[in-house]
Amino acid sequence: MKKHPKAYLSLPITAIKPFYDVMVIGSGYGGSIAASRLSRAGLKVCLLERGKEYQPGDYPDDQVEAAKEMQVNMPHKHLGSTTALYEFHVNKDINVFVGCGLGGTSLVNANVCIEPDKRVFEDEAWPKEIREDLASFERGVQRAKDMLKPEYYPEGKNGYPKLPKTEAMKVAAKALNEPFAFAPINVTFENKINHVGVEQHKCDLCGDCVTGCNYGAKNTTLMNYLPDARNHGAEIFTEVAVQHLEKINDQWVIYYRLQEAGREKFKAPLLFVRANMVILGAGSLGSTEILLKSKQNRLHLSNMLGQRFTGNGDVLGFGFNNDLEINGVGFGKYKPGEKVEAVGPCIGGIIDMRGKENLEEGYVIEEGVIPGALSGILPGTFITIAKLMGKDTDANLKDFALEKLRKLKTKILGAYEGALKNTLTYLVMSHDDGNGKLSLAHDRIRVDWPAVGKQPIFKVVNDKLKEATKALGGTYVTNPSWSKAMNFDLVTVHPLGGCVMGEHAEKGVVNHVGQVFASETGTELHKGLYVTDGAIIPRSVGVNPLLTISALAERSCEIIARDYGLTFNYDYQAVKPQEKKVKPVGLQFTETMTGFFSTEEKADFQKGHDLGKSKLSPFTFTLTIVSEDLEQMLNSDQHEARMAGTVTAPALSPKPLTISEGKFNLFVKDENDPDKLKMQYQMKLHTVGGHAYFFTGYKEVADDKGFDVWSDTSTLFITIYEGIDDTGPVAGKGILKILPKDFQKQVTTIKALHAGNALESAKAIKDFGLFFSKALYAQYL
Repeated sequence: MKKHPKAYLSLPITAIKPFYDVMVIGSGYGGSIAASRLSRAGLKVCLLERGKEYQPGDYPDDQVEAAKEMQVNMPHKHLGSTTALYEFHVNKDINVFVGCGLGGTSLVNANVCIEPDKRVFEDEAWPKEIREDLASFERGVQRAKDMLKPEYYPEGKNGYPKLPKTEAMKVAAKALNEPFAFAPINVTFENKINHVGVEQHKCDLCGDCVTGCNYGAKNTTLMNYLPDARNHGAEIFTEVAVQHLEKINDQWVIYYRLQEAGREKFKAPLLFVRANMVILGAGSLGSTEILLKSKQNRLHLSNMLGQRFTGNGDVLGFGFNNDLEINGVGFGKYKPGEKVEAVGPCIGGIIDMRGKENLEEGYVIEEGVIPGALSGILPGTFITIAKLMGKDTDANLKDFALEKLRKLKTKILGAYEGALKNTLTYLVMSHDDGNGKLSLAHDRIRVDWPAVGKQPIFKVVNDKLKEATKALGGTYVTNPSWSKAMNFDLVTVHPLGGCVMGEHAEKGVVNHVGQVFASETGTELHKGLYVTDGAIIPRSVGVNPLLTISALAERSCEIIARDYGLTFNYDYQAVKPQEKKVKPVGLQFTETMTGFFSTEEKADFQKGHDLGKSKLSPFTFTLTIVSEDLEQMLNSDQHEARMAGTVTAPALSPKPLTISEGKFNLFVKDENDPDKLKMQYQMKLHTVGGHAYFFTGYKEVADDKGFDVWSDTSTLFITIYEGIDDTGPVAGKGILKILPKDFQKQVTTIKALHAGNALESAKAIKDFGLFFSKALYAQYL
């Protein structure tokens, strides 16, 4: 990530508390809305996001950076970083693209904010509470708009020009005899401090909305709902992947793993946090996956879980090498005013074809932009695919020659000239039959939907796109996977369903509020468990679904507040602009220590160890030690870092414990002997049932007889106290050690945090290593 001051929202995972009133999982529209509204109600809210926090300026703008931010979930393996921004789920019949980061898919969508045809809600797939009370949905629509601030492209105003791609869509609409309109999009067209205190820059027409807006013009949830939640006290943590939920003592236990921390190398148990209420907002795939894993762990749920998945009838196509200029490739590494002419927001115009007598035959066609980060591979890719799969719509000798000339120009000059400069991207939302199924395979979510691409609507749409391309004089190219050779596979960027609404458990996973049914039949509900994202939508909506998801989430929050006797307002009072800062370079590593411990010995470490060993009472911890500012840590007297992790100690709890307020001090002077150094550990331990212990431990680094540096730095003397600090009675004593095989793994988990480049990262690791080795040299040699 690029190093410049940013208004960060997330906190270090070492700051997470053991308990919250509300735990929100996911930060797309559903999750961020719940975090905003319930924190406004005065509740203690925590939000967990599995991806990283990206701020404007952090998003990839070239092919190399974009490749680093791609992860692929395949049937038998996962490729790439688990926190990479662009996530592709590859399945047999339909592939799914989602965003992974603070802000969810709002970071990488085109931000079209449009309501569905009202007839969508006449379908009996919706609970009657929705069908018979659309006024509550409309209230949600208005509240979402008040926060997301959709606008139409201001053509001809404030210096915003006519856009070639929009003009081309007008030509296509006229040829199809269908209405064209500008689409409402969550984009700002002025420089300002917005209504929740976030500085936003006006749209610079770069077109790179779907790889991430580097100018802060796109109104993602990172620009509104999430900072509003922080303004009202919510705590946000990133790179935390929730695995499953469990109900213990009328509280929810949320099990999670730290992303990219190396804990899996030690086969460490999951961490957990407790809450009274859980809001799942991890998206159609994410929320369904968490509930499927929870069901595997004996949480009672409806058999409808995973059913009624829909791709929202998504279709992707291209009008390649048209007679009209389009400017349909984003700026990428170029800056406004440089080589590339104005592109415009990813989607600006829409051909609305929903006015059919039969709802299911209606759809919308929108113009899109190919991200500039991909510009380097576009010429060869498009020219090859067009040759193999394209259908030229205006074949004549003169046109053939002009098209050849434009292709040659693209080959020589690149994606911003010739055939690609004249290429229009089509994005279509329609209606499929919604009969996809989500399930787990190899512990990951999979989609099963045989022959979905052969449904008649997709041929109808592709035929219409070919007709639109004919009006522009180009070659129509389908999505390459939608072909006979590829068995007409589809790609969707709008996954919906999996935890659908229903009036009872035989018809849905959740009720009309999103509250989860507690059995396979009937209307019994899990108290305090809700889903508020696209997973609850029981059918395709035929347009970009973000406003539908947002309105339903707003509606759910209104009803949850009413049911719990909560109040919150929807005012946006003037707030102080958020502070921007540059994060210093930090360091992180994960350590495992094992040994024995006894609750029968309160004074002597060795006796506690030996008694624990004889009574088969092991004690193991796996801790991720984090310094958010390495320079400060190395230069201060206390050399302090923070810790997150787990403890396995059957004498204290049959299940692993999680820690909070972990503190680590590296090489501090022994108060009783200035010739000795200590490494100190201190943390609170929590059981899943809510019982607390306090842990202290130290490694004694001293130049005793013989060369005992390994023994000193790998032996930890531990004391456990009852309660939350060391004033409670001693619960037991013991000794832990680092095994050589675990130390080898530990070294591989060392990584720099917040480094701007590989050189800065390497320097941080080197500085830490030098400090450590110099301290040992001074002590022993």
